[in-house]
Amino acid sequence: MLKIIMIFGLIVTNWTIMTSSAKAEFCRQINGQQICITKIKRSAKNYWEYRAAVKIDQETRPIEIYNCRQGHRITQEGEIIPFKSDGVGKLICRVLNK
Repeated sequence: MLKIIMIFGLIVTNWTIMTSSAKAEFCRQINGQQICITKIKRSAKNYWEYRAAVKIDQETRPIEIYNCRQGHRITQEGEIIPFKSDGVGKLICRVLNK
């Protein structure tokens, strides 16, 4: 009986660790700002594009399209904004295109 309880406890512990790590944010400190990628998805059609929601200093941005080939992001309103030299777009492209 003790073995069954120990195995069950191990399974529950592993399940908890796996599900909590899947929800973790990827954060970096850049130019004095805390930048976190909260949600990201790579485009199936255009592998150089990412749809990502980011949080900069606890302020969440809506999902935007980051185009690593052209070096710009597209807002939900359709506005095209070029990447800053040390901004979120460069972080997404540098880290995820490896």
